[in-house]
Amino acid sequence: MKRFSFAGQNVSGQPMFAFLDRMKEAERAGRKIIHFEIGDLNMQIPQEAASALKNSIDKGEHRYTESKGLWDFRKKIAEHFSENYGFEASIDQILVAPANSMIDFMIRSVADHGDEVICPDPGFPTYYSVMKYSGVVPVPYPLLEENGFQINPKDIEKRITEKTRLIILNSPSNPTGAIMDENVVRKVAEIARENDIYVFSDEVYGPLAYTKKHFSPSFLDQCREQTVILGSLSKVYGMSGWRLGYAIGPTEVIKKMGLMMETIFSCLPIFTQRGGIAAINVSERIISERKKELQERMKILIGGLNSFPGVKCRYPEGAFYAFPNIEGTGMSGTEFRDYLFDKADIGVLEGEAFGVRGKGHARMAFGASTQEQIMEAIDRMKKIL
Repeated sequence: MKRFSFAGQNVSGQPMFAFLDRMKEAERAGRKIIHFEIGDLNMQIPQEAASALKNSIDKGEHRYTESKGLWDFRKKIAEHFSENYGFEASIDQILVAPANSMIDFMIRSVADHGDEVICPDPGFPTYYSVMKYSGVVPVPYPLLEENGFQINPKDIEKRITEKTRLIILNSPSNPTGAIMDENVVRKVAEIARENDIYVFSDEVYGPLAYTKKHFSPSFLDQCREQTVILGSLSKVYGMSGWRLGYAIGPTEVIKKMGLMMETIFSCLPIFTQRGGIAAINVSERIISERKKELQERMKILIGGLNSFPGVKCRYPEGAFYAFPNIEGTGMSGTEFRDYLFDKADIGVLEGEAFGVRGKGHARMAFGASTQEQIMEAIDRMKKIL
């Protein structure tokens, strides 16, 4: 008899892509949508990356390569961390794969059906989606607005049981934009070490820190004992379609994740990885340019949001998301999303998509729209809020 497996019955995908489909359908019908619903960057990729990719294709680099990632690319990542993070990982500590996939690889490498993973709420939906179809139990810890969306280490410590296999951190946060304080990171790392638990630190927005310095748990153990960090070229370099991410961690974990990568993808294209090397080579310039532009967009968007009755929005410390509290409008996050879409042709994502504690909020990604588009969106919202 035909039936779906446990995973087939429980896979849920990512809510931002489901809503993006609605946006694209509306655009095909002639509507002029302003996009804040998906965490993308609409700036040009580094020309150096495009040239390196083209040169690689012209040289005929179209075949299989190392499943864990092109050696040259992993070496460049190691050098980048040596220059910017104060430690140089060994090549065997580095895996190259799409960052979203590595969330799956990490969770399923260490947690079985019925095991527990401690994770942020609100937090990135993929954490929860992977656990749902894997039979892993999410144990959310609260990120409270009144506490600046900061972690209280005691909230993590009291959630640890004999079934806990992993603690997930995300800083700067998607969706809140909060950056964890150094003392908090140190305390969580200490808790994990005392309980012999891995820490998965999602740092894809790490370079986009505005008001305070990003502190990584990798600074404490150089990813050799308990910490696995996740990075990506999608968010900073605007290369989301290239699917270039990387993980750095203890060799025993990276080996298991690498076997999953090998099984599912075989390898990533050589030519995109050549482009990744070229992008990292100009990272200092690119990061500076991105941060300057994103902070201008942030000022326009959040200044506008805070001018509307019933809307309150904190300035994010990093990443490129506004996470306004919209409870004063009398609408839920889903109602607010649909209202802006129906009445103003604006795409946002409901806070509920990020967990129970996202209720009463909406997420707006200001990386995906220009300053002019953001000003137009504010004008449209003025007419309906």
